Amino acid sequence: MLKITVGDYELSAVFEDNSSAEEFRELLAQGPVTVEMEDYGGFEKVGALGATLTRNDTQITTEPGDVILYQGNQITIYYGTNTWSFTRLARIDNSTGLQEKLGDGTVAVTFSLA
Repeated sequence: MLKITVGDYELSAVFEDNSSAEEFRELLAQGPVTVEMEDYGGFEKVGALGATLTRNDTQITTEPGDVILYQGNQITIYYGTNTWSFTRLARIDNSTGLQEKLGDGTVAVTFSLA
């Protein structure tokens, strides 16, 4: 399981079954990763991962709660939808109120293994 911490909120997510998600899991096995994330397009939070992971891009339409690898080195959390060629890393179990939980503007988001 993936744990995502934003302020006082802890969200849990299930890793996807692909090599990118496995690399992300291996990265987190070395310790938590905190990413400064900001809103983009009114449907996602995005930030630099600080590492480059293998891409398994496919044309998908995101759903609220999707944790996506973008361009191999950025991580996004979707609270809206978008159609593009992305790699899904994980999906948040409960995306109810996700945009509010992620907050406004730039926020620090910590990814860790649960």
